[in-house]
Amino acid sequence: MTRGSNALVRSRTDRILGGVCAGIADWLGWRATTVRILYVLVSALSAAFPGILVYVILWIVMPAADHRSRVSTG
Repeated sequence: MTRGSNALVRSRTDRILGGVCAGIADWLGWRATTVRILYVLVSALSAAFPGILVYVILWIVMPAADHRSRVSTG
């Protein structure tokens, strides 16, 4: 499995709310849609995983990507 970028940062271009899932997807080298679907499924199916709270914390903690350093992959 190939990794995307080295830094875990929020996406400035591919975002629905805060760019957290797109940033995680870019870091993992996955599609953003896949990460979003998995995040919603895990949040909905697990009472022990407070998805909204974790998303807000990640939104605050993860720095935003520098749009100049982002390399287009396609």
